[in-house]
Amino acid sequence: MTGYRSLLFFTSIGLFLLIFTSCRSAKYVEDDQSLVTDIDLEGVPTGLKEQVMQYVSNEIRPNSVLNLSIYNIFNTKDGRYKKEKIRQVGEPPHILDSSLVDLSNTQIQRFLQTKGFFNAQVQPVVTTKKKKSKITFQATLGDPYYIGTVHYNFEDKKIGTVYEEKVKPHTAIVQGEQYDMQKLLMERENLFLSAKNLGYFDYLRQYMRIGVDTNQVKNQADLSMTILKPDSIDQQVYTINDVSLTIQKPNTLSGASVPEYDSTVRVNFQDETGHFRLRPIARYMFLRSGERYSLRNENISYDRLYEMNGFRSVRINYEKAEDNVLNVSYELIPRSVMANQMEGEYTFSSGMSGFNVGNTFSHRNIFGGSELLEIKLRYGVLFDPRLEGDLSQKIFNNDFQVGVNLVVPRLLLPFGMHNAGEYGLPRTTLSSSLQLFNQDQTYSNRYFINTLNYSWWQSPSLQHSYTPLVLEYRLGRLDDAFKQSLEDEGYTLYVRSNDREYFGLGSQYAMTWNAAKLLKLENFSYFKGSVDVSGNTLGVLSRLFNFPENSSGEKLLFNVPYLQYVKGEVDYRWYQYFDGHRQFVLRFNGGVAVPYGNNSNLLIFEKSFFAGGMNGIRAWQARTLGPGNYNREVVREELRLNLRNLDQLGEIKLEANMEYRFRILNNFFGAKMNGATFVDMGNVWRLRPDVLNPNGEFQINRLFNQIAVGSGFGLRFDMDYFVLRLDAGVKIKDPQFEGSEQWVAKYWFRSKDFKADYFLSHRPDRYNFIQYNFGVGLPF
Repeated sequence: MTGYRSLLFFTSIGLFLLIFTSCRSAKYVEDDQSLVTDIDLEGVPTGLKEQVMQYVSNEIRPNSVLNLSIYNIFNTKDGRYKKEKIRQVGEPPHILDSSLVDLSNTQIQRFLQTKGFFNAQVQPVVTTKKKKSKITFQATLGDPYYIGTVHYNFEDKKIGTVYEEKVKPHTAIVQGEQYDMQKLLMERENLFLSAKNLGYFDYLRQYMRIGVDTNQVKNQADLSMTILKPDSIDQQVYTINDVSLTIQKPNTLSGASVPEYDSTVRVNFQDETGHFRLRPIARYMFLRSGERYSLRNENISYDRLYEMNGFRSVRINYEKAEDNVLNVSYELIPRSVMANQMEGEYTFSSGMSGFNVGNTFSHRNIFGGSELLEIKLRYGVLFDPRLEGDLSQKIFNNDFQVGVNLVVPRLLLPFGMHNAGEYGLPRTTLSSSLQLFNQDQTYSNRYFINTLNYSWWQSPSLQHSYTPLVLEYRLGRLDDAFKQSLEDEGYTLYVRSNDREYFGLGSQYAMTWNAAKLLKLENFSYFKGSVDVSGNTLGVLSRLFNFPENSSGEKLLFNVPYLQYVKGEVDYRWYQYFDGHRQFVLRFNGGVAVPYGNNSNLLIFEKSFFAGGMNGIRAWQARTLGPGNYNREVVREELRLNLRNLDQLGEIKLEANMEYRFRILNNFFGAKMNGATFVDMGNVWRLRPDVLNPNGEFQINRLFNQIAVGSGFGLRFDMDYFVLRLDAGVKIKDPQFEGSEQWVAKYWFRSKDFKADYFLSHRPDRYNFIQYNFGVGLPF
């Protein structure tokens, strides 16, 4: 049975079971009980309905049909599991409970009153038919109340001054607007934070009270705001005096080691482990001697010390002393210093299978300041069953990588930066990696790269990443016989770009906006822009010192050509949140890479763009789409296998994605099952005509004709700590074909002949309408 028919078959069976079980969704309900199947809100303003629904008890909200159907499959009538070893899946039926209906009714009525409908009355109406009940909450709102006069009574003049200067200029309480208790609570919270951040250590939220008087003017709520002075004593500003830091041994009581005082950072330091240095840690202890107490600095200290990733517990304690001073003690318990992680995966691609294995060794405190050292080893191999011989002779390609990363939780600069660490932990990362790649009878690559990177936060939403040094060396060689066959076909540029040695010296910069919100269900936009430049400095030096040239006219450094290119990429996403767990995401991803100067016509493999894959256009495998209208039929059969994943690259990339996400099951073997439907479109292109990729260059007048379109459905299993994802992408429009033949969706139901014809003209490539993608994390 073909792939799409299998999918349609199992989908049909699933829908049949769903409909069948949903018709029996009340089968485990007793005769004197009824299943809640619908809830309606009458008389509630449209803008408040979503909030009102949150006050309906979860136990009487209608079950998801799928949740309940799966529960019925796995459980007996008395609620026991049919198989003892199976964890609970789905959710039990939500039975009508009059006490929960009354409780929900009361909560809804109180909520409406907090929104200014002081006279609101809510009445529940239950209608039951065939053991299925519908609950309607009927609200009679009455006229809303509006804010009238606001009277202020500041018993504590100091806190009153804080309110006048810090809170009142930005108040949400405006005369004439509809009453909303949430705004009053916000006012109290803003005063609390402002007072705490100005050093008023003893100030509490309940010291601000707001009275509401509705007896003076009809439909008007006059407010009286009072700031209390408990025990008739004004609040005092506290200053930090002594600061101490104790690093405790895990699972033991504090020892008797003598603390040492560092006059430079003014901290008493006691390290019971003997493995840490004070100064790298003290820079993120924002409650400092001689400064005023600040709740904001306390929270920042917690955040940064945890982000250093070296401590499993952080506690900040206070001790009051005379003259309104505080002694602050930081108590840290470190994590295990060393860790080792092994991982492996099975891969399947285009009829070939293989595996990847890896090992990562980590040292979380290599130099005593929570510096992270990582040593990574990875090996992957892909086997082609079509090759003859034993297993070792069936190896299509193998890839070995070794890398070392050193992450320092601060910026290693000869100068300081203002507010470093205020919005996020700054990091300096030094990395070095070596890759040895071989593809049988085709290509080998030796790639060595070293980078120095700085990342820091300018604001809570804006992060910068600057890599001033990217030093790389690559040695790529084509198999002699394969190289000769390429030259015979006229692919000289391809030979030059892959059978070569080069040296690169460049820099990179990236700016990211709202990355911290990517896993949140709310409305926001995300943006990331990056620039990668190589060879500018070497280009200037080559003019000054007249670097030698090779026979191709390329300038040489250490007898090796150097790279010159500029590459830019943008990634914009728009997230729109609906009620529940529903979210819509719109994404645009585009980029261009331009070789120039020493490499005016050549862009190396590693710097090129590709289309397809689990995070792009999911109906295609990575590096099997494009460029442009390129069709691999033009490649001689003997070369197609060896050129796979090497000939479908480009210097331009345009891609757009639309995805709708929703909850399917709240409990699926302990995980939350989410679903997604999506549409992906885009492609990659060559900047200029290339003999290797006929019709692969970007042409604005043929843009729509060169766009690929795919759609599909995905499942996401949320394990709280990570998300497992399975997406099935289906090809709708394939730009490798011409005219109406691009709309390959019309061949879904007669794919056998289409696939046979395709194989005859593209041997050994096979055509798949459906592409499955398995990964960890969301695609974007």
